[in-house]
Amino acid sequence: MKWHCCFWIFIFCWPGCKVFAQPGPDLRVFSKTSPETAAWTSARESIVLLRNDDNLLPLQIREKQRITWLTFGLGEKNAFEETLAKFPQGAPVRKYFTKDDLVIVALDAAEYSPVNPDFQQFEERVKNFTQNYNTVAVLFGNPQILNHFEALQQARSLLVVPGTDSLSQSIAAQIIYGGCAANGQLGADIGTFFKKGDGLATPENFRLGYAPPETVGLDGQLLDDSITAIVEAGIRAHAYPGAQVLVAKDGKIVFHKAYGYHTYDSLQVLKTTDIYDFASVTKVTSTLPALMKLYGEDKFDLDAPLSRYLKFFKRSDKADVTYRQFLSHNGRLKPSIVFWREAKNADGSWKKRSFRDHPSRRYPIQITDSLFLFKKYKKQIFKGIRDLPLNEKTGYVYSDLSFILYPAVVEKLTGEPLEEYLKKTFYRPIGAYTLTYNPLKSFPAERLVPTEQDTFFRKKQVHGTVHDETAAMLGGVSGHAGLFGSAEDLAKLVQLYLNGGEYGGQRFISEAAVREFTRCQFCETGNRRGLGFDKPLIEYDPAQSYVAKDASPASFGHSGYTGTFFWADPERNLQVIFFSNRVFPDRSSRGLYDLNIRPRVQQAVYDALNK
Repeated sequence: MKWHCCFWIFIFCWPGCKVFAQPGPDLRVFSKTSPETAAWTSARESIVLLRNDDNLLPLQIREKQRITWLTFGLGEKNAFEETLAKFPQGAPVRKYFTKDDLVIVALDAAEYSPVNPDFQQFEERVKNFTQNYNTVAVLFGNPQILNHFEALQQARSLLVVPGTDSLSQSIAAQIIYGGCAANGQLGADIGTFFKKGDGLATPENFRLGYAPPETVGLDGQLLDDSITAIVEAGIRAHAYPGAQVLVAKDGKIVFHKAYGYHTYDSLQVLKTTDIYDFASVTKVTSTLPALMKLYGEDKFDLDAPLSRYLKFFKRSDKADVTYRQFLSHNGRLKPSIVFWREAKNADGSWKKRSFRDHPSRRYPIQITDSLFLFKKYKKQIFKGIRDLPLNEKTGYVYSDLSFILYPAVVEKLTGEPLEEYLKKTFYRPIGAYTLTYNPLKSFPAERLVPTEQDTFFRKKQVHGTVHDETAAMLGGVSGHAGLFGSAEDLAKLVQLYLNGGEYGGQRFISEAAVREFTRCQFCETGNRRGLGFDKPLIEYDPAQSYVAKDASPASFGHSGYTGTFFWADPERNLQVIFFSNRVFPDRSSRGLYDLNIRPRVQQAVYDALNK
């Protein structure tokens, strides 16, 4: 018997009793046909929440709470557990359960068999859980089984799900976590306990859920046909070996599809769960949410000079430039510095205290198997930024340099290492477990999409380590590049922004902070940028914009050099994510730009919405 630790959820099935151990395969994209939408609506309305003590559902994640589920009769792989795995899982696994933990138990009523020893063992466990722990019980199939299974009736939350198909299982799991609202009512009495018409409601869009496109006003057929044609044309033109697109509207993922392969050898099919190097999308998904949160808590002053939080810059020409100016790329910074090249002598050899070909106590930062960086070289990077003269004129110049500094600001203000702070404060609470730096520490290489064959610095295929050279020299952790993740986990963070800083019943960032960071800061000077976020051109020009013409002025997002992109439109409660590894095999490929893939994909979504 196996358990999955997250919250306790009991599920009844046969012939064996099991607890979730590993996430299953991707949820399929719901069909775009009207019959499929009708089936989704019917399945949702048939599910009834009969008990919900203290509004336990939708589940709110507590820092010390662990969620576990136990199933009987649902089979080794099932949509219920696959869907549960997409949501927050609470505290790390512990050896012993505590009173704060929660269990989800589920049973297929068709497998109810009091004479079956496996079922008897399962029943005893359910009794123990309902008596001693917070319990959510889910009964699939004939609800009259409740008359014979008293322990189920004692659960703090009880769902009855007439259907046992994958669609019903997925929706039931979403109701538990708030990806979908409960609104069904019983069609007949269940013994003397529950009467016809009984049924409790839960809030809609508590967390990002899954639904057919038509339920949020999108033409599913047009959406699929248009996006597929655009993305596959890019593959044929060698703009990228593979790509994926995710569309979410009104808090529902309504389209998520992967195309092509990891590389042009067509050996590994791309999956929607694969993990990408975000490149510059890192700028608005790592230090930026931290700065937004700190700003909303009056712990970070946007109009403070750089030197207030970074004393190292006190005597530089940047000392009095404000964070507002830097975050909006309006601080007179040059675009970048090629730090690895600065570490070379004129004859091509590495300078003293830069790189060595073997590791040691003084050279512990691994770049490749034969390239190791001096342990204090980060100070040289900061010094390079400090000493680089500012541009003479104020105005919009896109620059990486200030974003390299922001991890130091966050760490100074929070007293915690950047990555641990981000994971504890944002990523784990929203269930975005793939958002991470240095992903090979947590995920197999097979799940990571490769980027460039580096022929000038690392002299190897970059796969699972950050593509950006400066981020690599910073140990893979920076504010301008270095973050990796899946499309669905990025979508959770973007939805947090669209929700004005809330997600899953928790406030992460003040609404005022989200508004301030996502508005255009220096429009009067011709600079379209927000604080960190990119914005649409002030005057739309199809020859220069990588954003759809129908994106509203309130919309915001960012792109990444490796071929990543997201855009959020609060006026439509809409987000579009496009992921590709367009730098494979090298950065010379310009098909993504020449074919206008990103604005065309995004416009296809607006067209499907406006039809």
